Amino acid sequence: MCGICGELRFDSRPPDLGAVGRMMGRLRRRGPDHAGSHADGPVAFGHQRLAIIDLSHRASQPLVDAELGLALVFNGTIYNYPELREELRASGYHFFSDGDSEVIVKAYHAWGEKCVERLHGMFAFAIWDATRRRLFLARDRLGIKPLYYTHDAGRLRFASSSQALLAVGGVATAIDPVGLHHQLTLHAVIPAPRTILKGLRKLPPATTMTIEVDGSRRERVYWHLPARRPERPLSEWEWAEAVRTALISAVEKRRRIADVPVGVLLSGGLDSSLLVGLLAEAGVSDILTFSVGFEDQPEEKGSEFEYSDQVVERFATRHHRYLIPNDEVLKRLPEAVDAMAEPMVGQDAIAFYLLAEQVSREVKVVQSGQGADEVFGGYFWYQKMLAEEASLPAVERFRNHYFDRDHDEFLATVDSAYHGDDHTAALVAARLAEPDADTFLDQVLRLDITTLIVDDPVKRVDNMTMAWGLEARVPFLDHQLVELAAQMPPELRLKSGGKHPLKQIARGLLPDGVIDRPKGSFPVPALKYVRGPFLDFMRDVLGSPAARGRGLFNQAYVARLLAEPEAHLTRIQGSKLWHLALLEFWLQRNVDGV
Repeated sequence: MCGICGELRFDSRPPDLGAVGRMMGRLRRRGPDHAGSHADGPVAFGHQRLAIIDLSHRASQPLVDAELGLALVFNGTIYNYPELREELRASGYHFFSDGDSEVIVKAYHAWGEKCVERLHGMFAFAIWDATRRRLFLARDRLGIKPLYYTHDAGRLRFASSSQALLAVGGVATAIDPVGLHHQLTLHAVIPAPRTILKGLRKLPPATTMTIEVDGSRRERVYWHLPARRPERPLSEWEWAEAVRTALISAVEKRRRIADVPVGVLLSGGLDSSLLVGLLAEAGVSDILTFSVGFEDQPEEKGSEFEYSDQVVERFATRHHRYLIPNDEVLKRLPEAVDAMAEPMVGQDAIAFYLLAEQVSREVKVVQSGQGADEVFGGYFWYQKMLAEEASLPAVERFRNHYFDRDHDEFLATVDSAYHGDDHTAALVAARLAEPDADTFLDQVLRLDITTLIVDDPVKRVDNMTMAWGLEARVPFLDHQLVELAAQMPPELRLKSGGKHPLKQIARGLLPDGVIDRPKGSFPVPALKYVRGPFLDFMRDVLGSPAARGRGLFNQAYVARLLAEPEAHLTRIQGSKLWHLALLEFWLQRNVDGV
């Protein structure tokens, strides 16, 4: 796991090595173990390494293969690299390192841009092909690893974070009105390639981009997720066994492919508890587990220790528990916002940030339960969508239980300069209508897995853990497991209140209290029930000279939220006031003064 960056010039000028160095400086926390750079003609690469596989200097990056005329910077982990390495070796390739990075280089040489179809893992990488004078960028199927870029007439720059690109200038920082509509409607999800800023873009998941030295570029989508039933119907028991086999494989790969210890982020929910249970069942001893909790509010508990403690007791894990007071949350909030590549409103962003700080003192790699709710239908709004009137258009059935704001409220939220069409409804309608989905709920779950999750929980986990040089692995987003689950009847996934196959697998392995508990999360109640110092903070942010000068929000709407801060919640129970304050605060911290 690492931070990558680079620049390709189209105007016959040499790349700006100083800019690459500044980008590396902003990426240092993602990879504190080694820094390296490489320049060749119109291109320059930078790399910050977090050493996980092949800890020797031979695997440091940029990785240059002079014999093949290829140079690589890579962020992520390839779980099937030992098998690919042997296949490539049998084809005549020889290796000078023992890690997964060099396997990508050889795979690209052997199979060209289709090499990504052979890679099983999470990745974002860039390859400079000196022979063809061509830059190749790629991102994994589910967007677990980030890749941002800027492109103008003179150059293309790329990096693992937006802050790295903003630090070197040349980015148009005006608000993208379409991105703003998505930000305030899809709880801070702005699907690729857009971001909140006009000049900043990101490579979509399951996509490669090839850029020539004349500045021309082309993209290729290399993976698609069908959501259709298999030719032979499976029984409920057969589905559960198939999921169990695939999940065990995903967990084992993410434990085994590392030359350092691998822990588990244990929230106390079904998903992370199941990871611990499967590891213990496989004979793994002395499992390292980590939990975080926050202060309670009268309406909501701030920790799930009562559940995580049951799992710890059942499997005798080596457990670390951290309780964070509210004043610490508020004091550390600016740091977490600085680590956000894009503005994120999920309560658990700060939870992951503060947990990752503690965990990184013990291990470099953890497994996390992100993705299980989307893949196996765990959220309450899926049930509501299923019960909605079937004669309604798909986008309306989705909107009624998911959008943070309808279009009329969006128009009331922002200044008239940002008024326009209902961009979010148009995007969601188009994604739902894509082929190869049998039912409305198949469409919804596929949209969530391939689009919404990428820029909500997945991005949060990457940004907040990598801010402390901690690699988070997400076995529930193993693409083979995802492909299997997408074939399963949605009604089976939603049975038992959601995640029915996982509950079947867990029965007898985990305590019943963990399996049958109400759905939870990483709760930070103070960011949902806004009062006291947290309300003062949000009032100060939205009333600051910077906010008023930006003129992003309708002041009358802001005043209504501030007058009743706890009365304005989204359909999925987020604070509308926090959504506005976070966006403005992110802009102040990451854009103003750049």
